[in-house]
Amino acid sequence: MSDTRENIVDKAEELIRTKGYNAFSYGDIAGVLHIRNAAIHYYFPSKADLGVSVVDREIDKIASSREEWGDLPGNVQLRKVVERFYGSHRRGWICLNGSLTPDFLTLPDPLQKRVKEMCEVILDWMTESLEKGRKDGTLAFAGEAESRALLVISSLLSSLLLSRVLGKEVFTRMLDQLLKDIECAPDR
Repeated sequence: MSDTRENIVDKAEELIRTKGYNAFSYGDIAGVLHIRNAAIHYYFPSKADLGVSVVDREIDKIASSREEWGDLPGNVQLRKVVERFYGSHRRGWICLNGSLTPDFLTLPDPLQKRVKEMCEVILDWMTESLEKGRKDGTLAFAGEAESRALLVISSLLSSLLLSRVLGKEVFTRMLDQLLKDIECAPDR
């Protein structure tokens, strides 16, 4: 990817994670990067194309992390996912999933399809990690792994959102409680 194209995707991701997809324009990106709107249109003819590139990059990062962490125990995989959310929290960002899903019905069709795919990839990854943790004895929870994955994902999403309103400490409290609820004691 060219530097200009990469910088545009970086800035779009930041704006989506801080303001939301519907709240930014090419002008917001052009002003910060000191380029013309036409330069953005050269790489991304439509805002949907730009949004798809941002989501595609996130899906690629998830696939890479999933492969890198695949041999780790389930609880370690879960903690590594939580650490990614801590990174977003420190930057004052919410995750792409948490930013794009509230606007889902207003997104252009190609972007809707990619957001849905991203949600499915995340759910599949979380389900697999939880099931692995249950099998290796590092995680314990009632019910199906996919149902628990939905609860974990919603807790991760809401921790970032609520911390914006109720204060940064809410994020830590929520995630600490989440991990306490499903991690097994080390001696088990």
